[in-house]
Amino acid sequence: MIQQLLLIEDDPMIGRGLMRALNDEGISVEWCHDATSGETALLRARPALVLLDLGLPDKSGMDVLATSRKRHPDVPILIITARDDVDDRVAGLEAGADDYIIKPFGMKELLARIRAVLRRIEPAGSHLLTNGEISLNTLTHEASYRNRSVILPAREFSLLLFLTSNPGKIFSRDQIEQRLYEWNRDVTNNALDVLIYSLRKKFDNEIIRNVRGIGWMVLKHPHQAN
Repeated sequence: MIQQLLLIEDDPMIGRGLMRALNDEGISVEWCHDATSGETALLRARPALVLLDLGLPDKSGMDVLATSRKRHPDVPILIITARDDVDDRVAGLEAGADDYIIKPFGMKELLARIRAVLRRIEPAGSHLLTNGEISLNTLTHEASYRNRSVILPAREFSLLLFLTSNPGKIFSRDQIEQRLYEWNRDVTNNALDVLIYSLRKKFDNEIIRNVRGIGWMVLKHPHQAN
């Protein structure tokens, strides 16, 4: 389950492009422009995965890799760099990187590598989230509710995953939009309403409950753990 990805990349064009593409896939990203801010982010929280450039302006990405391995030895790290020398790739992998991709690369390949790395480190069954009649598969984006299963688009799945991960909690429009569109550009006023309408149409109006004047929620199943 990709809850928060950390991107450490100094090139603004590459960074903006990755942010946009990953957000469009429903992936939340924190973007750090240099090694220092990247290491600070690693101190503050544990990301689900790190995308790490080696050619950073203030410090080598290899130093960030070493720091990350000390603080979060189990966090997967995918190196993204223009260095295509075999010795550089070997050095990165031996220093603890989980994978290595050479710039320029296509987003389809990057997403495939991210998912492959997460599958390798993910415990069996941890890609499944269930709350009552709702069951979500974070690898396939398949959602099941009341004996109906549908593979959802990224944004719809991200919305349902967010609410189902926090059953019984009511979230306002601003809270949900910040989670879904945290780094996005222009979010239309009715974007959230369209997502909720689409999910209800595919399943049932009861899948997402509206609390008038407050926000939306997924009911907490009586047997759901706290």
